[in-house]
Amino acid sequence: MTYLDKKCWICGKEENIPFKCRFCGKVFCSGHRLPEQHACEGLEQVKQDRAYSGSSGYGNTGNEDIFKDILKNTAKHAAKSAVKSAGSNIKYSMKTSPSMAIIYLCIFSFILQILIPGYQQLFQMVPAFIFTHPWTLVTHMFVHADFTHIFFNMLVLFFFGPELERRAGKKIFLYVYFAAGLVAAIAYSLTSSAIYTPVVGASGAIMGVFAALAIIAPDIRVYVYFIPMQITHALVLFALFDFILLGSNDMIAHTAHLSGILVGLLMGSRIKRAQMRYNSYGDTYYRR
Repeated sequence: MTYLDKKCWICGKEENIPFKCRFCGKVFCSGHRLPEQHACEGLEQVKQDRAYSGSSGYGNTGNEDIFKDILKNTAKHAAKSAVKSAGSNIKYSMKTSPSMAIIYLCIFSFILQILIPGYQQLFQMVPAFIFTHPWTLVTHMFVHADFTHIFFNMLVLFFFGPELERRAGKKIFLYVYFAAGLVAAIAYSLTSSAIYTPVVGASGAIMGVFAALAIIAPDIRVYVYFIPMQITHALVLFALFDFILLGSNDMIAHTAHLSGILVGLLMGSRIKRAQMRYNSYGDTYYRR
């Protein structure tokens, strides 16, 4: 479709997904897409032809068929537009935000878990087999146990991932995320007594992002069980919770959480020092 083909025949408005009338073949915007909204000559011709056919003994159902066709055509175009718009938004989000790309990949992976038998077993991490299945050190971050698990993990990443991207950069976010996730997986594998129990989820990586953001922007306020507090206080609360429950049999990898937090704190401190040096250098250069 050319540039001119995207302009409405009536008002000249250009749309990415214009509507083409099935009766007259012309292109219209969403406001003039229906035949009655652009005085469609093709529709009038169809009405005349069907009226003529009806008077010839074929029945007088022409108008009903026309309006049924209009409704079907409108519904089909609306559905196609919605799908294309959603696809475009997802593609744009994945290109511009690593956090959103990870979220969509985790959701897609969770759908595959449901549809494909053996998918989770292939990508989950089992500490006893990390030398024979080394890819699971990364892939386990894209696999989740159930809907609640992925929902809360992705919810935290949705709110705090883009914040770290904005304050430290997209590449730095990826470094923090995957470094925290890898260290969390290795630390858990080395310290866990349940070496044959599978491990899934991005909690260690997300805790690293959360901790790094707490160092870089300690004044951010968050809600923990609807209680407002600074992000640093929330981080201390989460770390204390994991520390208390170390060694419990609650099927949560608390060691991985704490390791992710430690990586986030170290990397967050380095990022903040680098930002302070950069700002200090910028001020000195400006005064010259």
